[in-house]
Amino acid sequence: MLNIWGVILFLRLSWITSQAGIILTWVIIFMSVLVTSVTCLSVSAISTNGKVSSGGAYFMISRTLGPEMGGPIGVVFSFANALGCALNTVGFAETVRDLLIEYNSVMVDSINDVRIIGTITVTSLLLISLAGMEWESKTQILFFLVLMVTFANYFVGTVIPATPEEQAMGFFNYRADIFVENLFPDWRGAEGNFFQMFAIFFPSAIGILAGANISGDLRDPETAIPKGTLMAIFGTTMSYLLISVTAGACVLRDASGNLNDSLPLNYSGPCDDVACKLGWNFTKCEQSQTCPFGMSNSFQVLSLVSAFGPLITAGVFAASLSSALAFLVSAPKVFQCLCKDNIYPYIGFFGKGYGKNNEPLRAYILCYLIALAFILIAQLNVIAPLISNFFLCSYALINFSCFHASITNSPGWRPSFKYYSKWTALFGSVISVVLMFLLTWWAALITFGIIIFLFGYVTYKKPEVNWGSSVQAGTYNMALSYSVSLAGVEDHVKNFRPQCLVLTGPPNLRPALVDFVGSFTKNVSLMICGDILMVSRPDDDESGISQRNTDKLVKWLNCRKVRSFYTPFKGDNLREGARHLMQASGLGKMKPNTLVLGFKTNWKECPPGSVEDYVNTADEAIESDHSGSSDRESGKETSESVQNLLIFFYSPMFICQSCGHPFFISSPFSDVDIPNHTINNDIRTVFQTKQGKKTIDVYWISDDGGLTLLVPYLLTRRKRWRKSKVRVFIIGQQQTMEEERKEMLVLLRRFRLDVGDVIVMTDSQRPPFPKNLKRFEDSVAAFRLREGQQQGDGSVQQQQQQRTEGPWKISDKQMDALRLKVRVCYYLSLPVPQSDCPSSLYMAWLDTLSCGLHCPVLLIRGNQQNVLTFYCQ
Repeated sequence: MLNIWGVILFLRLSWITSQAGIILTWVIIFMSVLVTSVTCLSVSAISTNGKVSSGGAYFMISRTLGPEMGGPIGVVFSFANALGCALNTVGFAETVRDLLIEYNSVMVDSINDVRIIGTITVTSLLLISLAGMEWESKTQILFFLVLMVTFANYFVGTVIPATPEEQAMGFFNYRADIFVENLFPDWRGAEGNFFQMFAIFFPSAIGILAGANISGDLRDPETAIPKGTLMAIFGTTMSYLLISVTAGACVLRDASGNLNDSLPLNYSGPCDDVACKLGWNFTKCEQSQTCPFGMSNSFQVLSLVSAFGPLITAGVFAASLSSALAFLVSAPKVFQCLCKDNIYPYIGFFGKGYGKNNEPLRAYILCYLIALAFILIAQLNVIAPLISNFFLCSYALINFSCFHASITNSPGWRPSFKYYSKWTALFGSVISVVLMFLLTWWAALITFGIIIFLFGYVTYKKPEVNWGSSVQAGTYNMALSYSVSLAGVEDHVKNFRPQCLVLTGPPNLRPALVDFVGSFTKNVSLMICGDILMVSRPDDDESGISQRNTDKLVKWLNCRKVRSFYTPFKGDNLREGARHLMQASGLGKMKPNTLVLGFKTNWKECPPGSVEDYVNTADEAIESDHSGSSDRESGKETSESVQNLLIFFYSPMFICQSCGHPFFISSPFSDVDIPNHTINNDIRTVFQTKQGKKTIDVYWISDDGGLTLLVPYLLTRRKRWRKSKVRVFIIGQQQTMEEERKEMLVLLRRFRLDVGDVIVMTDSQRPPFPKNLKRFEDSVAAFRLREGQQQGDGSVQQQQQQRTEGPWKISDKQMDALRLKVRVCYYLSLPVPQSDCPSSLYMAWLDTLSCGLHCPVLLIRGNQQNVLTFYCQ
């Protein structure tokens, strides 16, 4: 109650009543109470949904809406409390100045006297605050007793017969004519309008969060905040209504204060206003607008009406100083909580606490300096609208917090206070924003500009806090709703996106593979980093999957700004784990349709079984469809949804971000572990740098649905690849080369693909160079099965046994059958591993495709399903 009552009650309420009339003054009071009451219900709901720590409104908003909205409102609310301290200090200083003028003791002039008195006052309040909450509480009790005596003094004064001197100043006790005259508005001056009056009055209702702001010092905040705040609103509202109606029923708008303006009993001159009926003629000063007394001209009406005037002065002192002290205590505690959360840089200095009560002394000094700066304005009517703007913004966000927490249906939203509604909270939020712009539109724009800037900073920095906010619950609801609705939508070629399941293992071991796929899937399509746990790791739990390790890898992805899920899966081998991942990963339509593998560069040195496992994994991805696919060994059917396959080759050179030196990793996509010193955020790959005017060469050898063209297009949409030029290579005949080139250019334009050039290759049947063929044969020599050395039936049985035990062995017949394909493999898309093709021969084939190339190479195999169209439907 002390924080709600303030200087507006004693110094401006009667003046507002004279301007707006009793009826509109009640409307202003009820509008203010409506906003504060709805906000109080929201505060009560939030504060009873768990233990409220110190930090008040900031704590409640940040823990409900998250740091993105909590941080900005913490700054704005702390600043608003500092302004509240300045407002009430200026009100106190104005009263003291008026006393000095009354006794002819002016120090400098009316403005500078307010500045001097305000500076001395706020400094004294700072010293009381620094003494601790115990002194502050004792001081507030004294102020409360003074106010109770002041109110009693005022209401008693309204029934004590007015003296001639008081009548000359416009006070006539309760009169029906005065009441009727003051019912309706009489706007005067530049400030004479409804919303300006509301802006000036509203600070007298803003103290409802005083209890919430010191929630850390309350014994039982969950119970005390709702009860205390609602009772305080009711009590202060009744005092505002009663004082406005009694002043409006007792005091004229204009009076001269001159005893000679009284009328004789038989006066019959031209005088027909209310004062004339009461025996006084104030027409002269009314017409010249020079009346010094009356509700429209004097701010000391309550002193005039009261039984003992100096008690009203004491009430002004008590109300202004108590509110100023409460604001001076609230602002540092809110700001201290904000500082401790480390949401913004460079403010942690002010969050340090001292003493057993952890008093934020540095924050007290900061608040004192801000209040002092606004005290120097020395004009109450200028400061009041600014405070109204900041507090309305705070109330809007508090109400929106309650509404958002309710609308998300989060199981964690279980407030024990039940007398609230999400729709009243939304109404409170909307009306607060509307009033901000109606009162002071330029201040509202500045406030929202500050909030948007602070919101953008927190959103960009993403502080490492997790408060279980309603924003997280809302995000879950939207994701669930959209996923379910998307499940009922039929696929269309225009909406095709390569949704990639990338077998990265731990993503930080294969940064190039992660960065490359992230380059064409970020903000476009789904990316899942699959980690098949084939052996138990030291940091795994009993199930083989450690949540701590999972969180660490997700954090690593976020640090590299790769938008991807990380899904670990325990399997006996790569093939089984990949099969299960392809079947189980994803949700509804958000399921992978493309499998991405890094090339197994250590295929010659690793155990032959792992090579067979790798090739079988690729084979199942290529051959699978929604109806089932044939297993290349046993003929079993597998149900998969991944249909496209990408195999990625990359020269394993990385750049250390901290030192700038390159280093090499023996096998970035193999099963060989990378040394621990390379598993950090300093590893940079070529896909994290701007590519400049380089070329992306596309060898479109066979039509696999257009995936081979779509992936380069998605790459060039990224900022880093935007200047790169795409060249398309196709196979053609020497005689029709130019016609085929033009036809391809026309086709690409119809697909709306920005291709720099089309090159027709006419030497596809040319045999490979002898040195290349020898390199290929040398790479498979260790895997050859020497059938010519075997003789007799026993030898045939032995050969069959060898093929069963070692399916990766290459026979002479298989080598001769596939020799023709080897001749043209340089220009083929990703070859399909045939059932009669040993895994070692297939790996040698792929190795030959990228041999001698010092740039990233991607082999793509689509599933013949169109992913490009030039039709509009």
